[in-house]
This record gives sequence, C-alpha cells and structure tokens, in this order.
Amino acid sequence: MLCATAASLPAAPIDAETARRIDASSTPAPGELALAEVRKATERFRDVDVALAEGYIAEPTNTCEMADMMGHPRALGGMGIHYFRPDLLGITAPPNPRVDGTGTHVDFNLPSILIYDPQEDGSLELVAVENLVFIDAWTKAGNTEAPSFHGVAYDLMRDDPATEIDEAHGFEPHYDRHVWLYRENTNGVFAQFNPSVTCEFHKTGTAHGHTSS
Repeated sequence: MLCATAASLPAAPIDAETARRIDASSTPAPGELALAEVRKATERFRDVDVALAEGYIAEPTNTCEMADMMGHPRALGGMGIHYFRPDLLGITAPPNPRVDGTGTHVDFNLPSILIYDPQEDGSLELVAVENLVFIDAWTKAGNTEAPSFHGVAYDLMRDDPATEIDEAHGFEPHYDRHVWLYRENTNGVFAQFNPSVTCEFHKTGTAHGHTSS
C-alpha cells in the first residue's frame, strides 16, 4: 500500500462562521446526515495518518486534480489529491485498463474518498469528502437513477475516448458527490471543483502546470 508523501500535520480548523455557512447551505432529505453531522463524523481525517491507519490509500498516480485536466475551464479550480478506501469502492485489482469497482457505498458517516490539498509546508489539508459508485455496479444492484444527497443527484463522470483529455481521470464511468466541508467553495458545497484549490504546492506525482520533484 502507498504511504503519505507529505507530512501529516493537522490543518488549522476553518472558522466557526465559515462552518456555519457551509452547514446551512443545504437541507438533508429524511434519513440523511446534516452537513454538520458529516463534519463531526470525518473530523479525525484532518490528520492524514489517521486516514492511512483506517485503510485509506493515496490514489496510485498521486495526481493533484485540476478542472482543466478533465476538459473543464481552469477557472473552476481543482479537486486536490484523492485518498480512498478500496474496500468501500469494491476495488480488488489494479486498473485494467481503468480503475473499476463493485461497491455501492454512499454513507457519508464514512466516505469512501477523502480529498486533500497540498500545503506549502509539505502538509496535507483535508478540504472535502466524497462518495463514488461505478455506474455498472450501481445499475447491477437494481438502481435506475443516480444516487443523490440532500436532494442533489451525484455528478456523472465518463471518459470520451474521442478526446485526448481523460474526463474521468482514469476511472470507469461513475457517479460521485463531493462535499466541501473543510474549504469554503464559491462554486457550491457540492461542486466537483473548488477555485481555492490550485495544486500550487504539490511536490510529487503529476499536477497540471507543475513538474514533479
């Protein structure tokens, strides 16, 4: 399994007013967690060492994802570095040729993916949590529509083989839902990309506009 490539210093918490705005930005459907509850359930993962100890691993290419890497306007911003739980995604083998899985996990009490933004001092700051399900597994489980959270359908990501850009960043077609609990997002709490994520301080792997070191 992969190790963290940056120091795991916990980031300073967002201020109370920012947290209040984020928590008030959407309303849960019956039986769903409120955003404040998701924050409480995931706060420990601000320390990436805790995430590693609980089975999360860095995405194999250690890429810091930006919107224009997936064919979207650069002004939308970025995602960051993904750490994921292979068991929750149902991933049992290396990409062949793309990452695929059989999981249908959509519980934000324990998100299948954590997203970190590299900092100048080498630390990783938790900025968002995410759940992802592969379309094939989701439909085979009897679902006819995309999953939703707080009344918002998950985003669809599917690569277009006719383009040079990989619109699904190495994954088979899937639905995903980002929740920007730890970094305010002017695009919206459920947007895929955040303008405040730039990958400027990413030191290893691949980041658009930056070279590996």
